Amino acid sequence: MRRTPLAELLQNELERQDFHPRLPGYKRVYEAIRSAIVNRRLPAGSKLPSSRDLAHELEASRNMIVAAYDQLQAEGYVSSQTGSGTYVADALPDGFNGEAAVVRQREVGGTTDPELILSKRGARLTREKGVENYEVQPFALRGKMDLLNFPIKTWQRVQNQVWRREDITLYDYDTDGGYFQLKKAVADYLRVSRGVSLVPDQVLITAGTQQSIDLISRILADQDDVAWAENPCYWGAWSSLYANDLSIRPIAVDNDGMNPSEEDLNSLPPKFIYVTPSHQYPTGAVMSLARRKKLIEYAQRVNAWILEDDYDSEFRYSGRPLASLQGLATEAGIDRVLYMGTFSKVIYPGIKLSYLVLPEPLIGAFKTALYDLYRPGQLHLQAALAEFIDQGHFTTHIRRLRQAYAQRRTLLLAVLEKTLAGKVQQIVVDAGLHFLMRLPPHIDDLALAAECQAQGLSVRALSRYYIGPTDARGLVVGFAYVDTNDLVDCGQRLGSVIKAVLG
Repeated sequence: MRRTPLAELLQNELERQDFHPRLPGYKRVYEAIRSAIVNRRLPAGSKLPSSRDLAHELEASRNMIVAAYDQLQAEGYVSSQTGSGTYVADALPDGFNGEAAVVRQREVGGTTDPELILSKRGARLTREKGVENYEVQPFALRGKMDLLNFPIKTWQRVQNQVWRREDITLYDYDTDGGYFQLKKAVADYLRVSRGVSLVPDQVLITAGTQQSIDLISRILADQDDVAWAENPCYWGAWSSLYANDLSIRPIAVDNDGMNPSEEDLNSLPPKFIYVTPSHQYPTGAVMSLARRKKLIEYAQRVNAWILEDDYDSEFRYSGRPLASLQGLATEAGIDRVLYMGTFSKVIYPGIKLSYLVLPEPLIGAFKTALYDLYRPGQLHLQAALAEFIDQGHFTTHIRRLRQAYAQRRTLLLAVLEKTLAGKVQQIVVDAGLHFLMRLPPHIDDLALAAECQAQGLSVRALSRYYIGPTDARGLVVGFAYVDTNDLVDCGQRLGSVIKAVLG
């Protein structure tokens, strides 16, 4: 098939640029057209072909081209005229026009591409745009995050109690790995609810799980050490590991969790094994007891550290909570697990307080490194959270959240089941804040997620979470933060979009 000159230009751009292997197709098309516009290979006023024609010439899906055009228009690179077509804008967005563009070119050595002044690591990390592409957000874009279940007035009262103490030590940096009363409250909670074996001094309070992983990587690993990561994987974990120059080896996940092959087990031993055993992110798989014991024994044999991310263990809707890997390992006399959890899922996201439970030999080094690298503070906030837990508000709050989220989950699943009539496999587990909808391998889940976005729905494509190529397709659907009044409408709209794609 002979392509038009514009299609040839875009094909050359697509082949020329060093795209990250996991960058979705519509973003590649967007970047190719944007680059051609910014570098004046597509002058102002040029008419772009229709999405149907360009999809045909590039042998791509039309949804992919539509999504690329929509983003270009939203950012001001093109304009659409009803009945006429899509044209390159006369004036480019701020930062690419006139004198400003010349100054920018001088600053970065004659180019307008900011990636050329970043390290390879920095370019890759910023290109990924994790919050836009990976983080499971409230299902309904038009809805606001529902924090009505959080006892704001109680929280304010507890904070005021702390401020009225006028404790001068709360105004300084933290040098002891966190406010002691909070570490004690965390230790008591984990000992009872998660079967973690610990004393308060093993708890390190950090500013989020990603900071915990970053700290672990800096202290325990060297450049090019191997890290096993679940595949698919939580994007924040592999981003932090990659940023610290570790060599990531993706390990397949099945219905029983991480499942290393014989080739994996006989390869260069890893320094780290990153797992989410109680509710695998994003598939929802629960690691079996046999698999847990096998992983612990392997880590002991090869001197690997297991990084156990227990990110949403509070939200289990039936049955007893699962024992932590850390507790199982300690019972067996094995001290190779670093256990991580967060308050962002149960209090509110912006609180950015997490905890890291360390093997005792690591406590001193990690306290020193935490202070030297990050100068931690927020001691008033930590003290308020300790009071919130000690006064019983935390346990009551979790119980109410669990009930509310279970109701939303049940309602949404019922709506989807009715709308889809069994056409899609829903991976439903009794835990977590999201679930997975499996799709046939021929479905372009990236384009489907973009179509959902156009319909006002926020879902994520399963294939995006894989490290390397995959045939797995699906949608990751977050339900916890959606306003209950929006659930039925959103479920019906999601079902309709999926049905249309499945034909």
